[in-house]
Amino acid sequence: MAAPVTPPPLPVIWRPHRTRVVAYGFAVLIVLGATVMAIFISEPFTLIDRVALVLFGCAVAFVLHLLGRVRVEADDKGVTIVNAVRTYRYTWPEVIDITLLVGDPWPRIDFSDGRTIGAMGIQGSEKARARRSTAEFAALIRERGEAQRD
Repeated sequence: MAAPVTPPPLPVIWRPHRTRVVAYGFAVLIVLGATVMAIFISEPFTLIDRVALVLFGCAVAFVLHLLGRVRVEADDKGVTIVNAVRTYRYTWPEVIDITLLVGDPWPRIDFSDGRTIGAMGIQGSEKARARRSTAEFAALIRERGEAQRD
């Protein structure tokens, strides 16, 4: 059996490493590629077409930014879950549990209002790191949440 994990000092932020590198790396490549293509594209394309090409590259980069910004933040007051599209804020007494099953893309956090929200900021693909982050979060729930275990 694994040794119990002590809660990390607050505030703490969990972010995926590989996801951020891939998302922001591709965002830069796409914007640069669209810009170079707009500069060197052949004559039948007008200035409006070139601007539209760069804007399309920027739109794709924005979607990649939404994927790269995901995180889970814990502070003295509660938890903030920043997923790709939505941001959730809960106080510690509202947090019940966190579970990460083998093969899950990210852990699920259970709340007192019956909601279960995926925490994309902890990526299951980063196996050992995800297990450690989930264990740290669970230790914080035991320490600060209402569902404390004796």
